[in-house]
Amino acid sequence: MNFTLIATSTFGLEKVVANELKELGYDDLKIENGKVTFEGDEMDIVTCNMWLRTADRVLIKMGEFKAESFEELFQGTLAVEWGDIIPITGFMHVNGKSVKSKLYSVPDCQSIVKKAVVEAMKRKYRRDLFPENGATYKIEAAILKDIVTLTLDTTGPGLHKRGYRELAGEAPMKETLAAALVLLSKWDPSRVLTDPFCGSGTIAIEAAMIGKNMAPGLNRSFVSEQWDIIDQELWEDIRKHAKNSINNKEFRILASDISGRVLQTARENAKKAGVEDYIAFQKTDVREFSSKKKHGFIITNPPYGERIGELKEVEELYKDMGDTFERLSDWSYFVITSHTGFEKFFGKKSDKNRKLYNGRLLCYYYQYFGMEPEKKWSDLKE
Repeated sequence: MNFTLIATSTFGLEKVVANELKELGYDDLKIENGKVTFEGDEMDIVTCNMWLRTADRVLIKMGEFKAESFEELFQGTLAVEWGDIIPITGFMHVNGKSVKSKLYSVPDCQSIVKKAVVEAMKRKYRRDLFPENGATYKIEAAILKDIVTLTLDTTGPGLHKRGYRELAGEAPMKETLAAALVLLSKWDPSRVLTDPFCGSGTIAIEAAMIGKNMAPGLNRSFVSEQWDIIDQELWEDIRKHAKNSINNKEFRILASDISGRVLQTARENAKKAGVEDYIAFQKTDVREFSSKKKHGFIITNPPYGERIGELKEVEELYKDMGDTFERLSDWSYFVITSHTGFEKFFGKKSDKNRKLYNGRLLCYYYQYFGMEPEKKWSDLKE
C-alpha cells in the first residue's frame, strides 16, 4: 500500500528531520511547522521508525478536510476507509487537539471521530460490533484553524524512547534533541568529542550511536509491529540490515560531570546502548578541562539558571567556560541554553545560533567553529 507519511518533530528540528529523510533516500518532502510529509509504503514505515534519530513519531495521514461543525467533522471522518488498515479486532484509541478552531471542545471532537470511525468500519466489515481486543491503532484528530488532519500513529512510545535510558538526571534532554545537536555540529568521528556537562550521558551516547551508525530504533519495539498490514518478515529484515550496518570505526568520546552519582547513571545508560567502549566517563569540573588533542569538538548542555538563586552562579559558570574553551584555540564548541545573555557572559559572539526547544523551554544553540584539520596528502589523493 502507498501512504502519505508524516515524520513529526520538535519545533526547530524540521529541517534536521528532512535531511535525515534525504539521507535515507526520500525526496519530494514537504516541510511545515513540527512535521515533514512524504510518500511511502510499509517498508518505509519500518525503515523510518528504525532509523530516524531526530523525529518524534511516524504517522500515516488518513485524511484532511475543513470542519466548522460536528456534522462536517463526522462526515469527513466517515469518508476515510479506516478498514483498509484497521482489522475487526483493532483497538481504536482516539486523541485530539484543537487550535484556533470553531470546534474547540477536544473531548466532543474525540467522541465524534470515534463514532465516525466505527461507522466506517461497519461499512467495510458489514457488522455492528467490534471487540477491540487486538493491536492498538491510535487515531489523532488535529484541528488547526478549522482544518482537520486525521492520522494513525505507527510508532507507539515516542522515537526518543531508544530503550537505553531507564535512568536519567534531574533535567534530562530528549534523545532526539541530543542527536540533533550532534548532527547540526557536523561532528566527524575522526575528531575527539567531549561533553563536560554530560549528566546522564545522552549527548555522548547519541554521538557514539551516530559514529557507529547504530539505528536508534534497533533495541525497541513499535506499535505497528502488531499490525496485520506489515509483514513480520519485513521487521526482521530491516532489523537484520540495521545490525549489519553497524561499523567498526574506532573513536573516543569524553564525557565528564562534577557529580559522581549521575556519572554512574551515564555509565549504565552507555552500557545498555552498547557504546560503553567508545565513551570515557570522568568526574571533572569544566573549569579543569584541558586537552592536547587538536581540532576537537565540545557539544554540551550546561545549567541554564532556571531556578531561583542560581542565575548569578550560572553566569559565573559561563564566564569560566569562556576562559576554559578559549584555551582550546582550534576546537569547535556548541552550547545549548535558555539563558539569552549567554554570549555576553561567555565572552564571545557565536558564529551561528539556532532557535530550539528543550522540552518547553525556548533555547538557542550557540555554534562556534574552530579550525579544520589540514588535509593529508593521502586524503587529497583519494
